[in-house]
Amino acid sequence: MVNEANGNAPAQQELETFLSQDEKKKEKVVNKYNMTKDVESADFDPFAERKLENPTSNMDTLTHLLKASLGTGILAMPKAFKCAGLVSGIFFTMLVALICTHCSYILIKCAHVLYKKTKRTQMTFPEVGQAALENGPQALRAWGNIFRIFILVSLFLTYFGTCSVYTVIVAKNIVQVVAHYMNQKEEDVEIRIFIIALLLPLIFMAWIRNLKYLAPVSMIANVFMGLGLGITFYYLVGTGKLMTDNIRSMLFKAPVEWPEFFSLSIFAMEAIGVVMPLENAMKTPRSMLGTCGVLNKGMSGVTLVYILLGFLGYLRYGEDVKDSITLNLESAEIPAQIVKISIAIAVYCTYGLQFFVCVEIMWNSIKDKFTKRPDLADYIMRTIMVTACVLLAVAVPTIGPFMGVIGAFCFSILGLIAPAFIEVITYWDIGFGPGKYLIWKNVVVLIFGLFALIFGTKDAIKEIIRVYSI
Repeated sequence: MVNEANGNAPAQQELETFLSQDEKKKEKVVNKYNMTKDVESADFDPFAERKLENPTSNMDTLTHLLKASLGTGILAMPKAFKCAGLVSGIFFTMLVALICTHCSYILIKCAHVLYKKTKRTQMTFPEVGQAALENGPQALRAWGNIFRIFILVSLFLTYFGTCSVYTVIVAKNIVQVVAHYMNQKEEDVEIRIFIIALLLPLIFMAWIRNLKYLAPVSMIANVFMGLGLGITFYYLVGTGKLMTDNIRSMLFKAPVEWPEFFSLSIFAMEAIGVVMPLENAMKTPRSMLGTCGVLNKGMSGVTLVYILLGFLGYLRYGEDVKDSITLNLESAEIPAQIVKISIAIAVYCTYGLQFFVCVEIMWNSIKDKFTKRPDLADYIMRTIMVTACVLLAVAVPTIGPFMGVIGAFCFSILGLIAPAFIEVITYWDIGFGPGKYLIWKNVVVLIFGLFALIFGTKDAIKEIIRVYSI
């Protein structure tokens, strides 16, 4: 569907319609060697036309990006390194970071191309997929809306599941501290009670409706996450002994264990669902891209932290490392308690940003039915969704296996396979560059995505079966 009320022209009314045959021939030559020349020369500037009530600055966007990427998944990186080995883990983490960042980059890049093709000023991830197909090869144009719905449903299920995992992580960290002061074992404390107790605070967090107002919350989350990670690093290198005696057996692991590494690391790093909402809310959207753009700056720092925590966490606890590194810390010690509470607060503050994706999808699908009192309907919808998310966490209070499923199945499709497909379709008429390198590059991404999807999902499901059969 094309929204003409917002100044969006149908895809057929492009600049090339008005070119002479000679000009079209020149255009094709330009396209072959400069893939963005045709859209950059268009008169329509989507960023000048974009009107926002509360645009976010580059710093706000970087804060949100850090919070989205530097989330709870980082706590599982030591376990991920356990599945890959110390040396392999470093290279695999860099590989995953490179591919995930590149796929986010090309999604935004394709959106900027499609803005000009469709005369639109902003799009969501599903709308980018739809626009790519509707302006791509003739045979694929009829599939645009189906592709949009597929991305919508996948995004919703992915981030809804992620938010349920976040709820469990918050409760689990609190339970460990409470169990210590109650002189009980953690297993004897019913975690479901704490999950239900989080319902009201999570509803209040979900009621924040604007990304601009979520920026301070993300900053608070970054502060507490930094505090928690800082003390965790102290535990890893300042207390106890690193397991250097068995270091040879820890350097590399058998390939059969690699799929779990990729599942956990993709879950940890992937932020494909938030990049388009962040770009849509920016005051200067072009700043998201570029060698020193917001996206590359944020992901470079995130990757370094992931490698350090994964490497040191596995080197400190070895094969005994748990699903979340905070679970290895001794709950009787005050610094460890500060870590657990800090992580719980940080994850809680992250909930609003992660849930923003689910809310945006659901609201866009029902808002036309609630035109009389839209604000009230919006708040009721948010409340119902958070309640459902918490109930799911109550039903399945397990962290590790479900992080693996979400990372392997959902993020592999959305974060890797879909962006690669969208880029090929977007540049179908523009050109694939010298030697058609764009095609070959995306074939590599596709193979990597399928590897993570098939083998990672299989191993994650096996782990779920193992956990619930005990």
